[in-house]
Amino acid sequence: MQRVLAILIASLAFGALSGVAAYQKVRPAGAEIVDARWREISWPFPRDGWPAGRAFHCADCGDVELYVRPKIGFCNCDTGVADDDEVDRVADLDLISPRFVPLAAGRMVRVADMAGRSRAYELAMAEGSHVAIGFALSHHCDLVVAVALGKAAEGGLQQEAHRFLESQELHRWVLASLGGR
Repeated sequence: MQRVLAILIASLAFGALSGVAAYQKVRPAGAEIVDARWREISWPFPRDGWPAGRAFHCADCGDVELYVRPKIGFCNCDTGVADDDEVDRVADLDLISPRFVPLAAGRMVRVADMAGRSRAYELAMAEGSHVAIGFALSHHCDLVVAVALGKAAEGGLQQEAHRFLESQELHRWVLASLGGR
């Protein structure tokens, strides 16, 4: 009986330690987001050809959600993100709504050490239309895409998303996701 009890206790201890180790590996130490206005939420989109990214919500920013993910090897190594058509194709807007139209020409943006373009869109959704900002940023031959969706005005939405994308913590995660490249 004592042997069975010892095996049971050892199994439970091993399972608990494995669970703690697995939980700690989900987010590398130091990768927590420190901007208290933003909280991480679960990735809301179904699996596709790219790994899931990270999703965030900021109630104080106009009820904004931001979805960010890397697309390794998806960017033109010579030109980076060349034009608005490329932003339309890669920015993951179609995950939110297949019906989106650009509101204006995009613009060049720089986020940390990544350059690319951002563009404002109107998305037709079941509960009405929403404004979204799509970002496509190149980092060497890789691409980082982000979509900000919210009730804030277009300019405020762009500014809040850009500020959060430039945070050191998120940028460290992006670089780690790109294999440290």
